[in-house]
Amino acid sequence: MISRLALTLALALSTVPAAFAEAPKPAAIVADGLPAVPDDLVAATQPYLQARRAAFLGWNAADHSMLIKTRFGATDQLHTVAAANGDRTQISFEAEPILAGALSPSGETLLVQKDNGGDEFYQLYTLADGRLTRITDGKSRNWFGAWSPDGKRVGYASSRRNGADMDLYVIDPSDPSTDRLVAQVSGGGWNIADFSKDGAKALVVNRMSINKADVYEMDLASGRMSPLNDTAAQVSYVDPKYGPDGTIWVTSDKDSDFLRLGRMGQRGFTPVTTEQRWDVSDYALAPDGSFVAYAVNEAGVSKVKVMDVATGAVRAVTGLPSGVIPYSIGPAIDIAPWGAIGLSLSSARVSGDAFSIDPTSLAVTQWTHSETGGLDAGINVEPKLVEVKSFDGETVSGFLYQPDPAKFPGKRPLIVDIHGGPEGQTRPDFLGSQNYLLNELGVALFFPNVRGSSGYGARFVNLDNGPFQRENSVKDIGAFLDALEVNPDLDASRFAVTGVSYGGYMCYATAVHYSERLKGANCYVAISNFVTFLENTQSYRRDLRRVEYGDERDPAQRAQLQAISPLTSVDRITIPLLVATGGNDPRVPASEADQIISAVRGNGGTAWHLLAQNEGHGFHKKENEDYYFWTSLLFWKQTLLGETPPQDAR
Repeated sequence: MISRLALTLALALSTVPAAFAEAPKPAAIVADGLPAVPDDLVAATQPYLQARRAAFLGWNAADHSMLIKTRFGATDQLHTVAAANGDRTQISFEAEPILAGALSPSGETLLVQKDNGGDEFYQLYTLADGRLTRITDGKSRNWFGAWSPDGKRVGYASSRRNGADMDLYVIDPSDPSTDRLVAQVSGGGWNIADFSKDGAKALVVNRMSINKADVYEMDLASGRMSPLNDTAAQVSYVDPKYGPDGTIWVTSDKDSDFLRLGRMGQRGFTPVTTEQRWDVSDYALAPDGSFVAYAVNEAGVSKVKVMDVATGAVRAVTGLPSGVIPYSIGPAIDIAPWGAIGLSLSSARVSGDAFSIDPTSLAVTQWTHSETGGLDAGINVEPKLVEVKSFDGETVSGFLYQPDPAKFPGKRPLIVDIHGGPEGQTRPDFLGSQNYLLNELGVALFFPNVRGSSGYGARFVNLDNGPFQRENSVKDIGAFLDALEVNPDLDASRFAVTGVSYGGYMCYATAVHYSERLKGANCYVAISNFVTFLENTQSYRRDLRRVEYGDERDPAQRAQLQAISPLTSVDRITIPLLVATGGNDPRVPASEADQIISAVRGNGGTAWHLLAQNEGHGFHKKENEDYYFWTSLLFWKQTLLGETPPQDAR
């Protein structure tokens, strides 16, 4: 029988407000100045945090199965799917997320690329019987390149010599003692892209920027490389591959504002696709060379087409959902030896699934059906394309998601969410947990593609290059604010901004220039000072970033980089900040967050700080992702919705 004292205590505890029931904080999270996350918020958001996505990684020639990456536990792991609508069978079981997996041509060997704690010092492993066997040195940064056609060798790039230059290596994964340096290079953008049919030669790419990448053919015995294009020209060559007859295929913006698919030869680059306005984003060549499957990025939406190589005839695939083929470390499109075309695709209403296409009939088959936490993804909001003229007449665009007006009548608050890169592109993808903002809180979302974004041609992507053009992209945000503030469905008094990586810089910079028009800024793994960022980012990527942002070693550029850095004008930030960062971030070190938080607080401002000590450039462990999401919701509820967060700030 329950005692009167116990009953009284139970009744008293039952009357404690739910906001004081605190959700556990992950052990690796350091929460500085943040309110505790209440249990009722965790419960309310759970379905939105359970969506999965399946990323297609390739076909297994041995058993005709698919290799995919998805998450059932805390991190992304590798799975196989034996047939369409079959079970997803997990084959890797690591605490750290798997970045990529690549099957050998015969399907006999599976190579895995994985780092530790988000440090991006990736190692290569073979995976068998659920166990990883490391084949690289365990210290340097390594990046998978390609399998040889016979499946006996792997080409890859490694920084092991000096930490900066990505030299080229070849190894037999079954015998790590065969690891051999085949070419010593200068720069961080080199890798082996493909092997010739006889295994004697390899195609090599040196990517110096989004606008400049050269292709070489390398003799694997001697390491001697011969350029296949004019290396003095400012042209990009992407994803070169050998055809079965030795023809070299590649996408390039040579003589065009956009990437086209074509062949490289003695006469240079000869395009075979005819799209004039949009990039060919991905392609795959059939093993017998009879057809090519390729995707065109039309205003952010992936349009898949199949070309007959002999005739040049092109047919459009119409059975796929209108969505996006996600960025992939490995082949985004892969064609099996038996002809099936494989890819993954996501959209506002498809969380991310693997599909196959019959090359003859173009019939589409969905192989996976990723869960969306029990929620009906069919009710998710489709975006509207918004185009505006910026300060100089340049047209910039973005995607606007608006809550259901029947459920949320009246003018709605808005979050402007800026992508990273800076050469990234926001596309109409699955929003995942952000659907909670739309569907449950009635907050509108706008995803801009400011100048410098990819997908709109080489001219457009160059409009923000260097320190003297950098703030023009911030002015684009001002033009978007002008247009959105007069939208009758939006409440101009309740606008806020967020962004990740370079978008995090844009987040800070928008707060500097437009604080009077905003309620808050949530800036994630963000650059606060270009000079300290360039000095402290990992050496293997520093030169690539100098091409984009400017060279801090040049006095004039250094002065301008300092002038446009948000830290320099931190006194102009008059709105609350939420700053999230990874303790192991090799790209934007945690010190970038520390210095701006100190400055904002020193000026009497508000800055919440969330540090994940076991993460790098972005959070990839589910417990950390979730905790950041809940913290963000508390921030938005306070700044946009006027709600008071729990008082026991950490």
